[in-house]
Amino acid sequence: MVRQVSTGGAAEPVVPRPAATVLLLRDAPDVPAGGTPLQVFLQRRVAGMAFAGGMTVFPGGGVDPGDTPDPSRWAGPDAHWWGRRLVCEPELAGALVQAAVRETFEECGVLLAAPPGGRTTVDPVLAGVLSQGREDLVARRRTLADLLAATGLVLRADLLHAWARWITPPSNPRRYDTVFFTAIVPAGQEADAATTEAVEAGWWHPAEALDRWQDGEIELMAPTLRTLQQIAEFPDAASVHAAAARRVVTPMIPKVRRDGSRIVVVIPGDPEYANAVDHLRPGGRRP
Repeated sequence: MVRQVSTGGAAEPVVPRPAATVLLLRDAPDVPAGGTPLQVFLQRRVAGMAFAGGMTVFPGGGVDPGDTPDPSRWAGPDAHWWGRRLVCEPELAGALVQAAVRETFEECGVLLAAPPGGRTTVDPVLAGVLSQGREDLVARRRTLADLLAATGLVLRADLLHAWARWITPPSNPRRYDTVFFTAIVPAGQEADAATTEAVEAGWWHPAEALDRWQDGEIELMAPTLRTLQQIAEFPDAASVHAAAARRVVTPMIPKVRRDGSRIVVVIPGDPEYANAVDHLRPGGRRP
């Protein structure tokens, strides 16, 4: 990240840091009456964190120097394919995919990797090795590429689809250029809340999260809000994941505006974009 510098008394916007976020999806084992099975994994970040403190978010984080992919430990679309998909250079695209897999493993314990040509189910012996490997990744004692090589696994880039690319507004002192991916939890794996970056984590029906936000019980940033509103229209995890494969990914800086009691996310090209702001809280409970 580049620090702000003074130019004639005006601060230059911070250069956004590349980041990856994953909409980790599943179908709920128990579906509420009249509801749909779709659930997404959400975390409420520690309040004192420098970026998005106290916000409820999808798992993810910034690209690290160690997120350079090893082609020999990679299965699925390559970095050049992802570069075209994400509208960026192949080197960055590969690092974004690698970061998405690493962050999902670090924050949720779900690993989008498998033996070459094999299944993503983790056997008990490998689970023990990966548990220690997860701690090493969080402590930055090793990279994901190191862990994959040590376990004989390959990263499964084919298990990810790109949903969107959001850039933090220029007014924010910490900015990210974040690709939102979708992924369905592989059979035999479970997401957990074993991360120091969140005070709680779990599976939410999108509509439930939106209701809790509207009632002021959780806070959502504009990209999270917009994404939850979008996926709430789908019945199950497979349909969201399939839709992601067909979406056009365009870098966008979101803003928000009020529409009565509702907060609406607007993007460049919207007639109200010039009058929108970077962040708003819900204006009390719904009538």
